[in-house]
Amino acid sequence: MSDFEPFYDVSRSYEDNYEQGPFGAFAEALKDGNGADAAGTTSEGASASFLGQPVNLPFGIPAGPLLNSRFTTAAFRMGFDLATYKTVRSRAWGCNPFPNVLAVHPKAADGSLTPGSAELDEGVLADTNYETPISISNSFGVPSQSPDAWQPDMRAAIEAAGPGQVLVPSFQGSRVEGMSEEEYIADHATTARLVKETGAKLMVMNTSCPNEGHNRLLCHNPLLVGRITEAVKQEIGDIPLMVKLAYIPSDGDLELMVRSTVGHGTVQGFSTINTISAKLVDANGNQALPGAGRDRSGVCGNAIRGAGLDMVARLAAIREKLGLDFAINGVGGVVSPADYQAYRNAGADSVMSATGAMWDAELAHKIKASR
Repeated sequence: MSDFEPFYDVSRSYEDNYEQGPFGAFAEALKDGNGADAAGTTSEGASASFLGQPVNLPFGIPAGPLLNSRFTTAAFRMGFDLATYKTVRSRAWGCNPFPNVLAVHPKAADGSLTPGSAELDEGVLADTNYETPISISNSFGVPSQSPDAWQPDMRAAIEAAGPGQVLVPSFQGSRVEGMSEEEYIADHATTARLVKETGAKLMVMNTSCPNEGHNRLLCHNPLLVGRITEAVKQEIGDIPLMVKLAYIPSDGDLELMVRSTVGHGTVQGFSTINTISAKLVDANGNQALPGAGRDRSGVCGNAIRGAGLDMVARLAAIREKLGLDFAINGVGGVVSPADYQAYRNAGADSVMSATGAMWDAELAHKIKASR
């Protein structure tokens, strides 16, 4: 795959990608200057919706690889009608050291990883041999520009959406040393207010950062998520709020998450899954990603599709059981039109692809052509 150029260049640092990207077909899309119509995304008009906003096709790219308005604008022009602006914070936040992305090779014949399996703790091979269907490490640490930088850029990203397209801002609170729980909750609310000031029509709150520590994800504490979303809704009012979840193995915990948020009227949807945490090793069994605290990384791409589909199906079952109305956005391992349809069949109202889209800039066009 040496001749292929993903729109996020994994051979460059995060900072270089932010300043110089996107690359490949996304870079070419920015050159045409013709807007979304150039991708043929608006010819039939919006036929679906995403959290109340009309969209041509409920498919796009989740939080992660779309670093700024250049990336999101290119995504729109390539036919991705939902473009998620990389998760922002209330303060500037640095990125983990380079490299951040490695190719990941699970042992299973189909390249899948199973949540809770011994392999995740024993070690999964990671190297620079990128092969399709692609799985990669996600070891960034949720970097963010300061609000002075990302607010005006997010406004530009929102304005660049074509008819039937929606910019989806992602945000999260920042946990810093010595911070009380109340201060942590307040930081989420502050960041949500900053997003609202950009003119956002909806937003997604990340509770599934894989870099806050193995089994220390915010979404593993449904009651705290409930308290946070109450504070966030006080700031954003009627703007729809979606919560990004990691894989939650317990049906009871997942139902408690729904009851603590949707049940209180604070959340209008869930996006799932983020990544699966795994110990990554090189061919000699040593730590694959350099640096302290980086023995584990979130894995995304083909390896997590089964887990993503499972979470969507379980959420859909809980939705039916409780009789609650909320949207489900399916994420994880979507690399083909068949994967998109599998998520829709499992109960997803919308679908997104990060790794698959990085390695196939034409994925949105392929899905539209297959319908």
